[in-house]
Amino acid sequence: MTREPYNPLDKLNLGKSVAEALLDQPEHPMSAIPAFEGAGIYAIYYRGDFPPYAPISEANSENLRWPIYIGKAIPSGSRRGSSLFSEAKGRWLFNRLSEHRESISLVEQQGADNLKIADFVVRFLIVDDIWIPLGESLLIATFKPLWNRVLDGFGNHDPGSGRYNGLRPLWDVLHPGRGWAMKCRARAESPEEIQQRVTSFLEEQRPPRSGHMVFDS
Repeated sequence: MTREPYNPLDKLNLGKSVAEALLDQPEHPMSAIPAFEGAGIYAIYYRGDFPPYAPISEANSENLRWPIYIGKAIPSGSRRGSSLFSEAKGRWLFNRLSEHRESISLVEQQGADNLKIADFVVRFLIVDDIWIPLGESLLIATFKPLWNRVLDGFGNHDPGSGRYNGLRPLWDVLHPGRGWAMKCRARAESPEEIQQRVTSFLEEQRPPRSGHMVFDS
């Protein structure tokens, strides 16, 4: 059998190294993330009792195995190459996680009673911005997080005044709380229909065997 020699600079291997570095990071409660500088990637995990999310919560009951959301925070200007030769300064990653904490907290404050900030933990990794998209893409492809694959909108921002003609994100239909989302056009799908979509997706997916980068042969 012919085998290709291992190339540490292959794009997939580079992505694996970034992803594994994130998955080796300690977990932090979403409610108490320490302030820090830098950009990077993160994985959010759920351990609550919202019935449709039971497979995710069970997978994370002892060890963190199944992220519910994976994301990134890239420094301003990095897409234009302005940060290539200088170290970006700013709380890009911390600010992004703070936005997510607020989104979940608003659901809890509105009394929806299906999300509680105490049920979420996060791992994050400060990364040179050139590797951020690669690591994020591989993590999403590997773990297929629910809020990335099925329930769109968790990472959305307020589009601003006069720009609410788009449909309300699916995430906000199931988890109402963000005021700006309620200004968007109502969707045809009911919360019950979206819950069924979530249930079907989780039934089709097998919980990851490990919280690390394990690939099925």
